Amino acid sequence: MTVYIDGLLFLNFYLDFLILLTVVILLKKNVKIFRIASGAFIGSLTILILFFEITSLQLFFIKIYLSLIMCIVCFGYKDLKSFLINVGCFYLVSILLGGFLYFINDSLSFKNNGIVFFNNGFSLNILFLIIVSPVALFLYIKQMKMFKKRINFTFKTNIYIGKKVLNLNGYLDSGNVLKYKNKPVILTNIDNTFRNKKIYIPYIVIGGTGLLECIKVRKVEVVGIGVFENIYLGFSKDFKLSGADVLLNGMMRRDI
Repeated sequence: MTVYIDGLLFLNFYLDFLILLTVVILLKKNVKIFRIASGAFIGSLTILILFFEITSLQLFFIKIYLSLIMCIVCFGYKDLKSFLINVGCFYLVSILLGGFLYFINDSLSFKNNGIVFFNNGFSLNILFLIIVSPVALFLYIKQMKMFKKRINFTFKTNIYIGKKVLNLNGYLDSGNVLKYKNKPVILTNIDNTFRNKKIYIPYIVIGGTGLLECIKVRKVEVVGIGVFENIYLGFSKDFKLSGADVLLNGMMRRDI
């Protein structure tokens, strides 16, 4: 089997470049392409170490050392906290990409030697990695942005109904502006088993109109936003609550 050094260097450089670029996007860093490429070039040099007779432990520490140098070259060094965040995110993305490639390798029964996969030809597998790796990292970035957005709008919500307290997970939806008597209406899909007086509030959505069964609650505590009194709680199985227990009202939004 013939292994080309330039091919290994290119493949390692390409993967390191993608990892550093992903970290830049995730952490919203203002980094020039040249610095990303410089960091990736240093990372690609780890392939050359494999041609020296060193122990696995020595190889491990050399890789750790070079990865730290990569992060300093790419992101610079301002303080210990930001440096550790950069390094931590770098390792997280590296593990993600490595795990994904291992999964593909295992699923398709490729033969491999280290990070290089072999099937019916070396060039074919390099092309495969070049195409698949950025797709995997793109999907990861997209999912992380959605996750961060959801986390930013998810709050622990305590609803006080008489002497009872409902401890729920609330999602703040700016699109929910339903109100009654100038008070916001929040929505839930749990069953209405309370003895409070029922109020039917008309609503209009894209799919049509209807009446929403509601009760007036004493107060709603949204941890991280504030406490709201005399709020109306609506019960319906038809509303999508984005995986939460209660859909908070856009009128409850403050500086968050």
